[in-house]
Amino acid sequence: MSESTGASYAAAGVDIEAGDRAVELMKEWVKKASRPEVVGGLGGFAGLFDASALARYRRPLLASATDGVGTKVDIARRMGVYDTVGHDLVGMVVDDLVVCGAEPLFMTDYICVGKVHPERVAALVKGIAEGCSLAGCALVGGETAEHPGLLGADDFDVAGAGTGVVEADQVLGADRIRTGDAVIAMASSGLHSNGYSLVRHVLFDRAGWALDREVPELGRTLGEELLEPTRIYSLDCLALTRTTEVHAFSHITGGGLANNLARVIPDGLRAVVDRSAWTPGAIFDLVGKLGSVERLELEKTLNMGVGMMAVVPGASVDAALATLADRGVDAWVSGEITDRTAGDTEAVTLTGDYAS
Repeated sequence: MSESTGASYAAAGVDIEAGDRAVELMKEWVKKASRPEVVGGLGGFAGLFDASALARYRRPLLASATDGVGTKVDIARRMGVYDTVGHDLVGMVVDDLVVCGAEPLFMTDYICVGKVHPERVAALVKGIAEGCSLAGCALVGGETAEHPGLLGADDFDVAGAGTGVVEADQVLGADRIRTGDAVIAMASSGLHSNGYSLVRHVLFDRAGWALDREVPELGRTLGEELLEPTRIYSLDCLALTRTTEVHAFSHITGGGLANNLARVIPDGLRAVVDRSAWTPGAIFDLVGKLGSVERLELEKTLNMGVGMMAVVPGASVDAALATLADRGVDAWVSGEITDRTAGDTEAVTLTGDYAS
């Protein structure tokens, strides 16, 4: 009779050696996403950041944000492309921080997989590190968790948290907005990483399209369009605050343009946004037509071609547009702030039709 084999972590589906290999592969990318204030390197139990750097602030406020990428990870898994959703993750986090005027300082990530494939995990971290570099913040650490039995061998999810800092008397928001302010829209790079449950339902379940389908309207395959990384606006927004007066930002994510802009509009005022000021990208029209999705449903789910909005005084418009143009950001005046009339409960009103 053969001797029975005892249970082990490996037999349960967790490969510690593969995890160690993934850490070694990702180290070179994490080194590229650093700042002078970072103390130590990857591998400790916690990331260290030299807070004495905040001494130059009179009253520093720390800002914190956390987010994920949502079901866009399914597109990455099916495409076998793992280094772009990291950009999405960083964008979702740091551009929430910058809305209040905070400079992103550092991020940590959490990667959950069904099975550790070291090269895949390293590719995910590579994308996150590259995104951090674009945002001017450091990647100070993270966690990779293997969940066999709960996730399939190729399944994964990513999330992250970030910390930023802003001077207390420079916090941006609703209290600064005044009648006559202009609303400036900054173009998105595409869908970003919101609304993918609707997008996948329409394009895959209803239309039956494949990821390798060449789509003339898009000028590339469907998969390439859906994996287009989220634009990261943090350094662009910070540049605006240095070159001209800004009253508020709004990061256009889940919930769409009107709902997110409404979060920074004070009681008694409203933002009137003119759709005719821009033409949403082809992907938005495709989702609408293929799924017979009503415009209101599209607008409350997708960004419709706008990833960030800035509310600035009228006198600051030219300087703001010039700064964004110098930084390669397509931007335009999309609306204005007006008094809210009696009985009007909507903080944001969308008017007109999108330009063709």
